[in-house]
Amino acid sequence: MEIQGRDFLNTPPVKTVRFGGSVADTLIKHKRGDSSDYELLKHQLADPDIKDAQIINWLQEFRSCVTQLTKDHEQLIYTVLRLPWVGRSQAVVEEYMAFLSNLVSAQTVYLCACLKMVVSHFTPMLYCAVMSCFSFSTSHFLMPILQENFPFVQKSSRTLECYVHNLLRVTMYIPALRRDILELIIGKMLKLDVSASRTDIEEAEENALQTQQVDEQSEEGLFDMDEDMSADDSSRVAVTAHPVAERLDALMAVLMAYIKDVCHENGSLHVERTKELYRDLLGVFDKLILPTHASCHVQYTLFYLCSFRLALAEAFLDHLWKVLQSPSQPAVLRQAAAGYLGSFLARAKFIPVTVRACLDLLLSWIHRYIDSQDSSGRQACCDISLHGPFYAACQAVFYTLIFRHRAMLEGNMKKGLEYLQSLNLERVVMCQLNPLKVCLPSVTSMFAAITRKYQVVFCYTIIERNNRTVLPVVRSSAGGDSVTTNTNPLDSFFPFDPFLLKRSGHLIEPLYQVWEELADKDLLPIKAGRQGSREDEDDFLCGETAQPEGIVGMTPSSYDSNLRSPSSVGSPPFTFQRPF
Repeated sequence: MEIQGRDFLNTPPVKTVRFGGSVADTLIKHKRGDSSDYELLKHQLADPDIKDAQIINWLQEFRSCVTQLTKDHEQLIYTVLRLPWVGRSQAVVEEYMAFLSNLVSAQTVYLCACLKMVVSHFTPMLYCAVMSCFSFSTSHFLMPILQENFPFVQKSSRTLECYVHNLLRVTMYIPALRRDILELIIGKMLKLDVSASRTDIEEAEENALQTQQVDEQSEEGLFDMDEDMSADDSSRVAVTAHPVAERLDALMAVLMAYIKDVCHENGSLHVERTKELYRDLLGVFDKLILPTHASCHVQYTLFYLCSFRLALAEAFLDHLWKVLQSPSQPAVLRQAAAGYLGSFLARAKFIPVTVRACLDLLLSWIHRYIDSQDSSGRQACCDISLHGPFYAACQAVFYTLIFRHRAMLEGNMKKGLEYLQSLNLERVVMCQLNPLKVCLPSVTSMFAAITRKYQVVFCYTIIERNNRTVLPVVRSSAGGDSVTTNTNPLDSFFPFDPFLLKRSGHLIEPLYQVWEELADKDLLPIKAGRQGSREDEDDFLCGETAQPEGIVGMTPSSYDSNLRSPSSVGSPPFTFQRPF
């Protein structure tokens, strides 16, 4: 049987009838002891096939008697909170928001339940404007709920991305929570970051590239698909091969988009909002990022923010400088600050003028430190536990000069050389504390080559003497006895080594200073048997920098394995590196 084109027997009836009295009458009857309509009301609200019009009608009635919905009606309210309102018409969403606003205003006992219900819908994507119906006083209750409902970091990228997106939108409605929410998000991202080491990401990319090449070779000659493949390549979104890094990449993209949106209005930088966000992110940096060893990517959030305005980059450098020189800070944090300082100066394209000022500060502090050791009347010794911040500061200077010496010398070679000579690097290198013995061999070797080229300071005699006094360390933790040399006693890492994530990497690419091989090959002879150009390689830290003839240097085999460990430092080899 069909009526007006509808199959009457096989189609469920359209529900337009409701049973029982109004909500107000039902509550009065329930108070008198008659619960029949009350139970019927809960049953109808729990109907999975409830229509939009019915939901709006019920909510309007609940709003009219919200003052009567005390804790005695807790089960009824929980039934209302389970209504399937997400994905409904805009009218249902607006009515539901109005109901929540009235309910938490009149009956604060339901505040946490309402917040939990809203947060539970953060994945999949929920229009987060529903948070606007809660007052600012909810922040005390909301933060524990946001932490409790954060998806496990092994969840899919989409789930994590949706939740973080909504967390960041909460900050637009409740600005007082922004610092705590950023801390929550970055804390979770750091867990992903340290779980995906640079070596693991590189290996995953290499395996994915090899698999892709095999697939292309197997399909070659079968069909003429050049046009289709080019169309696919243009529309394809780059995906990081490592699964943990891919989840981190998705969150980095969301957080960087948020940073850009907060700091810009109509395409122009909003200075006050940018300063406020910088202060919040810097607080999270001090609490979480700086103490975290060997994180690879999360710190780029501040790198990206500082690129918006030179004053921000200078403020960040000044902050790191204060941490480094403060004797009240733990030595491990001072050393980490030095690592960030040197890496930021070397890699940030947007601070060309600031480099000299920072080098002047660092060298001034280093010389004062040497003065204090010389005037103490005691024989200074090479002891990292006593002088860790000093060695970290020296390495930051060497690393910065390796990357920035060309910019200092180009244009006016004479003035550039006069500036380098004014730094009195020879005193630093020749002092009793012997920083060349502690710094990474790759940094030491390249610094020695550059300073020798420009005849600023000669390091090879000291390097040769240090190599003769390096004692091997016998270790058996790696399965059997092995004799190795600890070439990273500072436990150094350079936090702004090349960015390996593909999706968010396009934002870092134009801001990033890559390593450029020295042009004068005569002063840096290539080792025998090594062929080909390394002009595009972004890492001199792979341990293959050649030593001038007649000089005994640290051989690559003595420290290359250490640099390729998960806790290593330095940029990826060229084979694994994405071109920036």
